Amino acid sequence: MKPRIGVLTSGGDCPGLNAVLRGIALAAEKLELEVIGFLDGFEGLLPPGNFMPLNRRTTSGIMPRGGTMLGTTNRGHFVAKVGAGEKVVVPEQVIADAKSVLASHRVEALIIVGGDGSMTTALQLQESGINCIGVPKTIDNDLEATAMTFGFDSAVAAVTDALDRLHTTATSHKRVMVLEVMGRQAGWIALHGGIAGGAHIILIPEIPFHYDKIAEALHMRDVHGSVYSLVVVAEGAREAEGQVIKRRIEGAEDRLGGIGTVVAAEITARTGRETRCTVLGHLQRGGPPTTLDRILGTRFGVRAVKLVAERQFGSMVSYQNYQVRHVPIADAVNRLRLVPADGEMVETARDVDISFGD
Repeated sequence: MKPRIGVLTSGGDCPGLNAVLRGIALAAEKLELEVIGFLDGFEGLLPPGNFMPLNRRTTSGIMPRGGTMLGTTNRGHFVAKVGAGEKVVVPEQVIADAKSVLASHRVEALIIVGGDGSMTTALQLQESGINCIGVPKTIDNDLEATAMTFGFDSAVAAVTDALDRLHTTATSHKRVMVLEVMGRQAGWIALHGGIAGGAHIILIPEIPFHYDKIAEALHMRDVHGSVYSLVVVAEGAREAEGQVIKRRIEGAEDRLGGIGTVVAAEITARTGRETRCTVLGHLQRGGPPTTLDRILGTRFGVRAVKLVAERQFGSMVSYQNYQVRHVPIADAVNRLRLVPADGEMVETARDVDISFGD
């Protein structure tokens, strides 16, 4: 019998997940390993086990598809993180049940594809005796242990496309258009998408803003003859001395959102300009992955299988200096990569007259 490995996708979906699964299946075949995919995240590990085979046939044609063929969830019995810096311990009985399922189905190692919360769970499973390999996934691109994650490029492409479309309607109606995008604690999507889409103001969590400064920047555009303006705001952006706008969700991370509407109302109140807000929301997560995300997802999947073959358990795949390598999962969790307020990307934006409202 061939050695068997398991794989699951956990947390929010994003473009490129299916490329990872395909990479895992095909790389495992080369090494004569059998792969099963557990359905609906960690919940698939609960007795009696909910899974499907992952092989050349079942993964054929999935590369262009968004989302994940295995399904995913960020709730349930295995949640080990409910908010920034907040952790809970996965119950011992739940881990024991997972061990029993893995043993009964001859799974020798588990590849976990997910974000910071999923890696926190993976670390606890590893410390409990389950052989784990992590694959980082977040469209926010905010994990310190890897220079890039798949899904980010696709999210930025969605923001850029939205701004391209908002340019035309904003010009026609001589309006200010506010686009709210994802980014709880890190503003990478807003920053990259804003620069690529020609935004005039970008508001990110790392640089608290002032409404007077926003109004001033819009006034200067009027002085120079501009009839419209585009504002990109990350959902985690906040006014200086203000609070992030969010609502509490029991048993899960706080849900952010609403800052775009607030910013639009403040702009109208302070400038008299007609202002509209568009919330991009889950459109950033959906749809086919970009070329870059397909390639990066494939590379991550292949590397994860090689780490299993090398028995480098407790490791997470990492992209550094254009190479796919690995780091200890313990070194990856709870280390967010934020936008440097004085970094080259922000300076580039300022040099092309983008305001950050500061």
